[in-house]
Amino acid sequence: MKAMQWMKALALGAVLCAGAAHAQVSVMLPANPGGGWDATGRQAFQAMNQAGIYTGTVSYTNKGGAGGTIGLADFQRAQKGKPDALAVFGAITVGAITLNKSPIDLSQFKPVARLTAEYLVLAVKADSSYKSLDDFVAALKSDPGATAVGGGSAGGVDHIALALLAQSAGVPVQSLNYIPQAGGSDTVIGIVNGTLKAGISGISEFQQFAQDGRIRILGVTTAERMKNLADVPTFKESGYDVEIANWRGILGSIDMPEANQKEWVDRFSKLNESDAWKAVLEKQGWDPYFLAGDEFGEFIQSESGRINQVLKDAGLAK
Repeated sequence: MKAMQWMKALALGAVLCAGAAHAQVSVMLPANPGGGWDATGRQAFQAMNQAGIYTGTVSYTNKGGAGGTIGLADFQRAQKGKPDALAVFGAITVGAITLNKSPIDLSQFKPVARLTAEYLVLAVKADSSYKSLDDFVAALKSDPGATAVGGGSAGGVDHIALALLAQSAGVPVQSLNYIPQAGGSDTVIGIVNGTLKAGISGISEFQQFAQDGRIRILGVTTAERMKNLADVPTFKESGYDVEIANWRGILGSIDMPEANQKEWVDRFSKLNESDAWKAVLEKQGWDPYFLAGDEFGEFIQSESGRINQVLKDAGLAK
Protein backbone atom coordinates (compact mmCIF):
# COMPACT_ATOMS: atom_id res chain seq x y z
CA MET A 1 0.00 0.00 0.00
CA LYS A 2 2.79 2.37 0.97
CA ALA A 3 4.60 1.52 -2.25
CA MET A 4 1.50 2.34 -4.27
CA GLN A 5 1.07 5.69 -2.48
CA TRP A 6 4.74 6.49 -3.04
CA MET A 7 4.41 5.76 -6.78
CA LYS A 8 1.33 7.96 -7.01
CA ALA A 9 3.12 10.76 -5.20
CA LEU A 10 6.11 10.40 -7.51
CA ALA A 11 3.88 10.53 -10.58
CA LEU A 12 2.07 13.60 -9.24
CA GLY A 13 5.40 15.27 -8.54
CA ALA A 14 6.52 14.61 -12.10
CA VAL A 15 3.34 16.18 -13.45
CA LEU A 16 3.76 19.23 -11.23
CA CYS A 17 7.41 19.61 -12.26
CA ALA A 18 6.47 19.34 -15.93
CA GLY A 19 3.77 21.95 -15.40
CA ALA A 20 6.21 24.26 -13.65
CA ALA A 21 8.74 23.86 -16.42
CA HIS A 22 6.09 24.60 -19.00
CA ALA A 23 4.97 27.67 -17.06
CA GLN A 24 8.22 29.56 -17.60
CA VAL A 25 9.62 31.25 -20.67
CA SER A 26 12.93 33.04 -21.08
CA VAL A 27 13.03 36.07 -23.36
CA MET A 28 16.21 37.60 -24.80
CA LEU A 29 15.93 41.36 -25.31
CA PRO A 30 19.07 42.15 -27.36
CA ALA A 31 19.11 45.82 -26.40
CA ASN A 32 19.48 47.98 -23.33
CA PRO A 33 16.46 48.57 -21.06
CA GLY A 34 14.04 51.25 -22.19
CA GLY A 35 14.38 50.89 -25.97
CA GLY A 36 11.93 49.68 -28.59
CA TRP A 37 12.92 46.02 -28.47
CA ASP A 38 12.82 46.01 -24.67
CA ALA A 39 9.34 47.56 -24.67
CA THR A 40 8.09 45.20 -27.38
CA GLY A 41 9.09 42.08 -25.49
CA ARG A 42 7.96 43.15 -22.04
CA GLN A 43 4.67 44.69 -23.12
CA ALA A 44 3.78 41.77 -25.38
CA PHE A 45 4.00 39.38 -22.44
CA GLN A 46 2.23 41.78 -20.09
CA ALA A 47 -0.64 42.00 -22.58
CA MET A 48 -0.58 38.21 -23.04
CA ASN A 49 -0.90 37.80 -19.28
CA GLN A 50 -3.67 40.40 -19.08
CA ALA A 51 -5.59 38.60 -21.85
CA GLY A 52 -5.14 35.22 -20.13
CA ILE A 53 -3.25 33.80 -23.11
CA TYR A 54 -0.07 33.01 -21.19
CA THR A 55 0.07 33.56 -17.45
CA GLY A 56 3.27 31.70 -16.55
CA THR A 57 6.57 33.08 -15.38
CA VAL A 58 8.66 35.16 -17.80
CA SER A 59 12.34 35.88 -17.28
CA TYR A 60 13.99 38.64 -19.32
CA THR A 61 17.63 39.13 -20.26
CA ASN A 62 18.86 42.45 -21.65
CA LYS A 63 22.08 42.35 -23.67
CA GLY A 64 22.50 45.24 -26.09
CA GLY A 65 25.02 46.20 -28.74
CA ALA A 66 25.83 45.86 -32.44
CA GLY A 67 22.26 46.02 -33.71
CA GLY A 68 21.11 43.14 -31.52
CA THR A 69 23.76 40.70 -32.72
CA ILE A 70 25.53 40.43 -29.35
CA GLY A 71 22.36 39.40 -27.54
CA LEU A 72 21.22 37.09 -30.31
CA ALA A 73 24.64 35.39 -30.44
CA ASP A 74 24.33 34.70 -26.73
CA PHE A 75 20.77 33.46 -27.27
CA GLN A 76 21.98 31.21 -30.08
CA ARG A 77 24.62 29.60 -27.85
CA ALA A 78 22.85 29.39 -24.51
CA GLN A 79 19.26 28.62 -25.51
CA LYS A 80 19.73 26.11 -28.33
CA GLY A 81 17.06 23.45 -28.15
CA LYS A 82 15.25 25.08 -25.24
CA PRO A 83 11.50 24.50 -25.70
CA ASP A 84 10.31 27.89 -24.42
CA ALA A 85 13.13 30.33 -25.19
CA LEU A 86 12.28 33.36 -27.31
CA ALA A 87 14.09 36.46 -28.55
CA VAL A 88 12.99 39.86 -29.82
CA PHE A 89 14.68 41.19 -32.96
CA GLY A 90 13.88 43.36 -35.94
CA ALA A 91 14.77 44.90 -39.27
CA ILE A 92 17.93 46.48 -37.85
CA THR A 93 19.28 43.02 -36.99
CA VAL A 94 19.28 41.89 -40.61
CA GLY A 95 21.83 44.46 -41.76
CA ALA A 96 23.74 44.35 -38.48
CA ILE A 97 24.52 40.67 -38.95
CA THR A 98 26.25 41.45 -42.24
CA LEU A 99 27.98 44.65 -41.13
CA ASN A 100 29.29 43.12 -37.90
CA LYS A 101 30.27 39.85 -39.62
CA SER A 102 28.20 38.05 -37.03
CA PRO A 103 27.99 34.23 -37.09
CA ILE A 104 24.23 34.44 -36.57
CA ASP A 105 22.08 32.73 -39.20
CA LEU A 106 18.47 33.86 -38.79
CA SER A 107 17.21 30.90 -40.82
CA GLN A 108 18.32 28.55 -38.03
CA PHE A 109 15.91 30.05 -35.51
CA LYS A 110 12.22 29.20 -35.40
CA PRO A 111 10.08 32.07 -36.76
CA VAL A 112 7.24 32.84 -34.39
CA ALA A 113 5.66 36.22 -35.15
CA ARG A 114 6.23 39.63 -36.68
CA LEU A 115 4.41 42.03 -34.38
CA THR A 116 4.85 45.73 -35.08
CA ALA A 117 6.18 48.22 -37.57
CA GLU A 118 7.18 51.82 -37.59
CA TYR A 119 7.33 53.37 -41.02
CA LEU A 120 9.86 55.98 -42.03
CA VAL A 121 9.58 59.55 -43.21
CA LEU A 122 11.95 61.85 -45.07
CA ALA A 123 11.95 65.42 -43.79
CA VAL A 124 13.61 68.75 -44.59
CA LYS A 125 13.80 72.16 -42.92
CA ALA A 126 10.43 73.91 -42.78
CA ASP A 127 11.57 76.69 -45.16
CA SER A 128 13.59 74.40 -47.44
CA SER A 129 13.43 74.93 -51.19
CA TYR A 130 12.47 71.23 -51.43
CA LYS A 131 8.68 71.38 -51.47
CA SER A 132 8.15 67.77 -52.54
CA LEU A 133 9.93 64.44 -52.69
CA ASP A 134 10.55 65.11 -56.39
CA ASP A 135 12.39 68.33 -55.49
CA PHE A 136 14.62 66.44 -53.06
CA VAL A 137 15.31 63.64 -55.55
CA ALA A 138 16.20 66.21 -58.23
CA ALA A 139 18.85 67.64 -55.88
CA LEU A 140 20.05 64.13 -55.07
CA LYS A 141 20.47 63.39 -58.76
CA SER A 142 22.17 66.69 -59.48
CA ASP A 143 24.78 66.45 -56.72
CA PRO A 144 24.42 63.53 -54.29
CA GLY A 145 27.61 64.46 -52.43
CA ALA A 146 26.26 67.90 -51.60
CA THR A 147 22.91 66.50 -50.45
CA ALA A 148 23.76 65.34 -46.95
CA VAL A 149 21.09 63.14 -45.37
CA GLY A 150 21.05 62.16 -41.70
CA GLY A 151 19.55 59.11 -40.07
CA GLY A 152 20.30 56.14 -37.82
CA SER A 153 23.33 53.86 -37.92
CA ALA A 154 25.09 53.06 -41.19
CA GLY A 155 23.41 50.05 -42.75
CA GLY A 156 20.34 50.47 -40.58
CA VAL A 157 16.77 50.72 -41.81
CA ASP A 158 17.00 54.53 -42.33
CA HIS A 159 20.07 54.11 -44.50
CA ILE A 160 18.41 51.23 -46.38
CA ALA A 161 15.32 53.35 -47.08
CA LEU A 162 17.43 56.17 -48.54
CA ALA A 163 19.37 53.68 -50.65
CA LEU A 164 16.12 52.19 -51.99
CA LEU A 165 14.91 55.68 -52.87
CA ALA A 166 18.17 56.38 -54.68
CA GLN A 167 17.93 53.11 -56.59
CA SER A 168 14.35 53.84 -57.61
CA ALA A 169 15.41 57.30 -58.83
CA GLY A 170 18.48 56.04 -60.71
CA VAL A 171 21.01 57.57 -58.31
CA PRO A 172 24.13 55.44 -57.62
CA VAL A 173 23.86 54.25 -54.03
CA GLN A 174 27.60 54.53 -53.44
CA SER A 175 27.46 58.26 -54.20
CA LEU A 176 25.05 59.03 -51.35
CA ASN A 177 26.23 61.34 -48.57
CA TYR A 178 24.59 59.57 -45.63
CA ILE A 179 25.63 60.78 -42.17
CA PRO A 180 24.63 58.59 -39.19
CA GLN A 181 23.24 60.45 -36.18
CA ALA A 182 23.04 59.50 -32.50
CA GLY A 183 19.25 59.84 -32.49
CA GLY A 184 16.22 61.41 -34.11
CA SER A 185 16.60 64.68 -32.22
CA ASP A 186 20.17 65.02 -33.47
CA THR A 187 18.92 64.53 -37.01
CA VAL A 188 16.35 67.27 -36.52
CA ILE A 189 19.02 69.64 -35.16
CA GLY A 190 21.15 68.94 -38.24
CA ILE A 191 18.21 69.64 -40.54
CA VAL A 192 17.31 72.89 -38.78
CA ASN A 193 20.87 74.27 -38.57
CA GLY A 194 21.59 73.36 -42.19
CA THR A 195 24.34 70.75 -41.74
CA LEU A 196 21.89 68.24 -43.21
CA LYS A 197 19.79 68.81 -46.31
CA ALA A 198 17.31 66.19 -45.14
CA GLY A 199 16.79 63.47 -42.56
CA ILE A 200 15.13 60.09 -42.52
CA SER A 201 13.76 58.38 -39.43
CA GLY A 202 10.74 56.74 -37.84
CA ILE A 203 7.50 58.69 -37.78
CA SER A 204 7.53 58.96 -33.99
CA GLU A 205 10.96 60.64 -34.08
CA PHE A 206 9.87 63.41 -36.47
CA GLN A 207 6.14 63.94 -36.13
CA GLN A 208 6.19 66.31 -33.16
CA PHE A 209 8.89 68.47 -34.76
CA ALA A 210 6.79 68.66 -37.92
CA GLN A 211 3.73 69.68 -35.90
CA ASP A 212 5.83 72.36 -34.21
CA GLY A 213 6.76 73.76 -37.62
CA ARG A 214 10.50 73.05 -37.40
CA ILE A 215 10.64 70.53 -40.25
CA ARG A 216 8.53 69.51 -43.23
CA ILE A 217 7.83 65.85 -44.02
CA LEU A 218 8.03 65.11 -47.75
CA GLY A 219 7.20 61.42 -47.91
CA VAL A 220 6.43 58.27 -45.95
CA THR A 221 7.45 54.68 -46.74
CA THR A 222 3.99 53.14 -46.28
CA ALA A 223 1.99 51.50 -49.07
CA GLU A 224 -0.91 53.92 -48.53
CA ARG A 225 -1.27 57.33 -46.89
CA MET A 226 -1.55 57.29 -43.12
CA LYS A 227 -4.44 58.86 -41.21
CA ASN A 228 -2.11 60.82 -38.95
CA LEU A 229 -0.12 62.04 -41.97
CA ALA A 230 -3.00 62.56 -44.38
CA ASP A 231 -1.24 65.40 -46.23
CA VAL A 232 1.99 63.46 -46.76
CA PRO A 233 2.29 61.36 -49.93
CA THR A 234 3.88 57.93 -49.88
CA PHE A 235 7.14 57.32 -51.73
CA LYS A 236 5.21 55.07 -54.11
CA GLU A 237 2.57 57.73 -54.70
CA SER A 238 5.38 60.10 -55.66
CA GLY A 239 6.66 57.61 -58.21
CA TYR A 240 9.38 55.80 -56.23
CA ASP A 241 8.95 52.08 -55.66
CA VAL A 242 9.91 52.06 -51.98
CA GLU A 243 8.02 50.46 -49.13
CA ILE A 244 9.90 49.61 -45.95
CA ALA A 245 9.26 49.48 -42.22
CA ASN A 246 11.31 49.17 -39.08
CA TRP A 247 9.58 45.97 -37.99
CA ARG A 248 9.98 43.97 -34.79
CA GLY A 249 9.25 40.33 -34.14
CA ILE A 250 9.84 37.16 -32.13
CA LEU A 251 12.14 34.20 -32.80
CA GLY A 252 12.17 30.81 -31.10
CA SER A 253 15.42 29.10 -30.16
CA ILE A 254 17.38 26.96 -32.59
CA ASP A 255 15.92 23.43 -32.56
CA MET A 256 12.86 24.51 -30.59
CA PRO A 257 10.48 21.51 -30.75
CA GLU A 258 7.84 21.86 -33.43
CA ALA A 259 5.01 21.55 -30.90
CA ASN A 260 6.38 24.44 -28.85
CA GLN A 261 6.85 26.61 -31.93
CA LYS A 262 3.23 25.97 -32.93
CA GLU A 263 2.07 26.77 -29.40
CA TRP A 264 3.88 30.11 -29.41
CA VAL A 265 2.61 30.94 -32.90
CA ASP A 266 -0.91 30.28 -31.62
CA ARG A 267 -0.35 32.42 -28.53
CA PHE A 268 1.00 35.38 -30.47
CA SER A 269 -1.83 35.02 -32.99
CA LYS A 270 -4.29 35.32 -30.11
CA LEU A 271 -2.30 38.23 -28.70
CA ASN A 272 -2.59 40.07 -32.02
CA GLU A 273 -6.39 39.86 -31.80
CA SER A 274 -6.61 40.81 -28.13
CA ASP A 275 -7.90 44.11 -26.79
CA ALA A 276 -4.96 44.22 -24.38
CA TRP A 277 -2.43 44.25 -27.24
CA LYS A 278 -4.46 46.71 -29.30
CA ALA A 279 -4.34 49.07 -26.32
CA VAL A 280 -0.54 48.71 -26.20
CA LEU A 281 -0.25 49.49 -29.92
CA GLU A 282 -2.37 52.61 -29.55
CA LYS A 283 -0.49 53.82 -26.48
CA GLN A 284 2.93 53.25 -28.02
CA GLY A 285 2.00 54.51 -31.49
CA TRP A 286 3.05 51.21 -33.06
CA ASP A 287 1.45 49.93 -36.25
CA PRO A 288 0.24 46.31 -36.26
CA TYR A 289 2.31 44.30 -38.73
CA PHE A 290 1.41 40.73 -37.89
CA LEU A 291 2.75 37.69 -39.68
CA ALA A 292 3.27 34.29 -38.09
CA GLY A 293 5.13 31.01 -38.42
CA ASP A 294 6.41 29.86 -41.79
CA GLU A 295 5.09 32.95 -43.57
CA PHE A 296 7.17 35.08 -41.22
CA GLY A 297 10.16 32.84 -41.96
CA GLU A 298 9.71 33.47 -45.69
CA PHE A 299 9.50 37.21 -45.02
CA ILE A 300 12.77 37.13 -43.03
CA GLN A 301 14.49 35.34 -45.91
CA SER A 302 13.16 37.82 -48.46
CA GLU A 303 14.00 40.84 -46.31
CA SER A 304 17.51 39.53 -45.67
CA GLY A 305 18.12 39.20 -49.39
CA ARG A 306 16.80 42.68 -50.14
CA ILE A 307 18.72 44.43 -47.35
CA ASN A 308 21.99 42.64 -48.00
CA GLN A 309 21.82 43.53 -51.69
CA VAL A 310 21.37 47.19 -50.80
CA LEU A 311 24.37 47.01 -48.43
CA LYS A 312 26.45 45.57 -51.26
CA ASP A 313 25.25 48.28 -53.64
CA ALA A 314 26.19 50.90 -51.05
CA GLY A 315 29.68 49.43 -50.73
CA LEU A 316 29.09 48.51 -47.09
CA ALA A 317 29.25 44.77 -47.64
CA LYS A 318 30.88 42.38 -50.09
